[in-house]
Amino acid sequence: MDHRRFLETLAEACGKTDWQVLAYCLMPNHFHLVVETPQANLVAGMKWFMGTYTSRFNRRHKLFGHLFSGRYKALIVDGSGNGYLRTVCDYVHLNPSRAKLLQKEESLRTYRWSSFPEYLKAPTKRPAWLRVERLLGEYGIHRDSAAGRGRLEEALEQRRGAEDGQAYKAIRRGWFLGDEKLKQELLAQVSEKAGKSHYGEELRESAEAKAERIVAEELRRLGWKEDELKRQRKGHRRKVQMARRLRAETTMSLKWMAERLAMGSASMVTHCLRQKGR
Repeated sequence: MDHRRFLETLAEACGKTDWQVLAYCLMPNHFHLVVETPQANLVAGMKWFMGTYTSRFNRRHKLFGHLFSGRYKALIVDGSGNGYLRTVCDYVHLNPSRAKLLQKEESLRTYRWSSFPEYLKAPTKRPAWLRVERLLGEYGIHRDSAAGRGRLEEALEQRRGAEDGQAYKAIRRGWFLGDEKLKQELLAQVSEKAGKSHYGEELRESAEAKAERIVAEELRRLGWKEDELKRQRKGHRRKVQMARRLRAETTMSLKWMAERLAMGSASMVTHCLRQKGR
């Protein structure tokens, strides 16, 4: 049940952030996730994802406090098609074997809490948020067909049998996996942009831009001017509808919604969202 809830929450996160998941694997005490972030919103997305799943886990088990220990480790992967993406996805998909969660005679597809068995299914039977064409392409598989998926399974099982762990040192220890020239370019950008606080602002702006677009769309749909938000009462049903959409499609906080929609406070937004039929 917890594993299913985790994947359901991941699906919601993808809907809110436009993430494209390339690989995942849930382990007994941690998880691996390979994801593209077209909106440059990894920080905001992970905050929502991990916080939301923690709340759901704690409610289910009647627990309190943190579920994940410390900050997640992020690795930048060169997606240029030179094999780096394949390496990191293989690392993720081989985790159950490496951790001895599978017997030698058990195939990788039998570990159900990994994206690998999803790769082997027909496209209509996969989660919509799992993007498989990038990894298939790196394996030289140009058609998502039964034959192509069979080639993928055969190749990874062969790699499993020959694995010595040396190829994965850079994944476990580094912050970047890819071409040295690109690595130096990224280091130069970090030097120019003066560190963590800059990137935090940049990411917040990206998430806020999406939220503002949604508010503008809803105002146009209703035929409202901007100042109508302040004139209407805090719990107006149209505002609640906007808040519901923002809650479903973005990672913006309740406090932000309360201020932007003139709904008073975060607790007021929470109260309105909990009311049915509004």
